[in-house]
Amino acid sequence: MKSKIILFKLSLYPIIFILALLKIFFSTTFSYAESFDIKNVEISKQFNMNFQRTDALDEGFKIAYNNLILNITKSKDHFKLKDLSLIDIKTMIDNFSIKEEKFIDNIYYVNLDVSFNKKKIFSFLEKKNIFPSQPKKKKILFIPVVIEEEKKNIILFSENKFYQNWLVNNDNQNQLIYLLPTDDLDDIQIIKSKYEYLEDYDFKEIVNKYFLDDYIISLIYKNSSDLRVLSKIKLSDKIVLDNKVFKNFTDKNVPNIIEELKLLYEDYWKRENQINTSIKLPLTIAIDILNEKKIEDFEQTIKKFNLVSSFHVFKLDKINIYYKVIFNGTPQAFIVEMKRSGYDLDIKNKIWVLK
Repeated sequence: MKSKIILFKLSLYPIIFILALLKIFFSTTFSYAESFDIKNVEISKQFNMNFQRTDALDEGFKIAYNNLILNITKSKDHFKLKDLSLIDIKTMIDNFSIKEEKFIDNIYYVNLDVSFNKKKIFSFLEKKNIFPSQPKKKKILFIPVVIEEEKKNIILFSENKFYQNWLVNNDNQNQLIYLLPTDDLDDIQIIKSKYEYLEDYDFKEIVNKYFLDDYIISLIYKNSSDLRVLSKIKLSDKIVLDNKVFKNFTDKNVPNIIEELKLLYEDYWKRENQINTSIKLPLTIAIDILNEKKIEDFEQTIKKFNLVSSFHVFKLDKINIYYKVIFNGTPQAFIVEMKRSGYDLDIKNKIWVLK
């Protein structure tokens, strides 16, 4: 008799679990990837008769939006997006929080965190035919080498104006984090000894000392009037060469040239992480319906995928719970993302079964 009761309880468990999942299914049909969070937006306003707290907050929303655009779009697209109305900006904000608020000497200070709805941002950019990039910070080694062609001289490290000024006015919205090499006499000798074939030199002797996989080598050729910058850019498995000429160069132009080069390098990195939102790949994922932990972990993981536009439960049976996932990329890219998160998949009759 006892064993029969146990069997009865076990047979009821899947039914109860399915009913619980059905409740989830009907109450929360769609779930979307996490928001874009812009943190530490600082605003200050004069406190006078016309002061309105909402004006300061509205200014903060505009700053947060502009910072987001700098984070996720290439430089050529910035001008298309910069004059968006406050009303339109607010429609894409999920929530905000005030981290600090104070009055000092008739000045109002506020520090905000603002969260933008990722799906709305993607939809807004897609309508403008702009593909966003996944915001990913990356630490790289940067080596600027100035070559004075007429003097056949190389200027390195602390004697080099590009080296001296590269980290000045560093923008927090930049995704690339630069590490500059130290004044190492051996490195200086190595580089100077390669003068005749610097463009073919791979710099590995120097790069390997810093234990970084990625780097940018800027060979800056200087003559009496112009500057030519040949950049060796390694931000992934391949090395890309970029050649840029700056006419009528003087030392006063160094800060402006640095800003142009930083934008150039940011754009290369953003292209590596670009999301083609026009690709909407539907995937069917099946998970063992009795494995509650696996289901919960999967949902938490998939929310963090920038390339996932949306997902929802669309079917249940006695064996599996089935999700429909809309992915902005190729099937292979989805497999790679899943493997990075510790998941393996079997494909059976166009259904991806989570192991």
